[in-house]
Amino acid sequence: MITPKVFILRTAGTNCEYETKAAFEKAGASGDLIHINTWVKQKELIHQYHILAFPGGFSYGDDLGAGTVLANEIKQNVADELLKFIRDGKLVIGICNGFQILTKLGLLPGFDLTSSTLPQETTLATNNSGRYEDRWVYLKKSSPICVFTKDWDRDKIYLPVAHAEGKFIPLDKTVLQKLKHNKQIVFRYAMSDGTPTRRYPFNPNGATDNIAAICDPSGRILGMMPHPERFQDTTNHPRWTREKIKEPTDGMLIFLNAVKYVKENL
Repeated sequence: MITPKVFILRTAGTNCEYETKAAFEKAGASGDLIHINTWVKQKELIHQYHILAFPGGFSYGDDLGAGTVLANEIKQNVADELLKFIRDGKLVIGICNGFQILTKLGLLPGFDLTSSTLPQETTLATNNSGRYEDRWVYLKKSSPICVFTKDWDRDKIYLPVAHAEGKFIPLDKTVLQKLKHNKQIVFRYAMSDGTPTRRYPFNPNGATDNIAAICDPSGRILGMMPHPERFQDTTNHPRWTREKIKEPTDGMLIFLNAVKYVKENL
């Protein structure tokens, strides 16, 4: 059985790459931190890997908007290789800044990834609070198709968020309808009982339809604002000394599912 290999993209301002690498390796994969300049020089390098991860952070200082500069750099230099990677049936995950990048690239919601042009159809805008939100939130699992969340025994999970631009907004009124119809909404912000809500601070940013994560129609590309890589161990939980925390942790479920999928399908 193969050991899944993870291509973890980094650049100036990325700051969650080591946590992402640790989570994938804890799940049974091997991870390499690859700078965007290395990928541009060795365009086919990505095809040695099974999973592409866009970790969190503030790529290029979020100048021109969160994720915009790195997304444009990818479009101009390695877009063809990225699309080939996806069309080969491999996995992509974007966390926080990574989710912002995936929307700017047009890979999410990704209604038609066979097209030669990938329009931007959603964005992640400034939080309603007007400030950086750093807190733990409850999430209601909403999609049966996402590879990263399939076959879970948990419909509600608890993860940290840390962002200033996390408000999910469809750029066209039909986009939300398509997301619902295709079952592409993976997580919604929720109250402690699992009820989705726009109530602050349970919904930390005012996202449309309480959306915290979406996938493409195949379920193989996941973008999410919360940080699963920051909840790898029970001691990461803010109440670990007072509550019995389940193993594997809510965060590790994401990475374990990805590794399992590669071992069984690629």
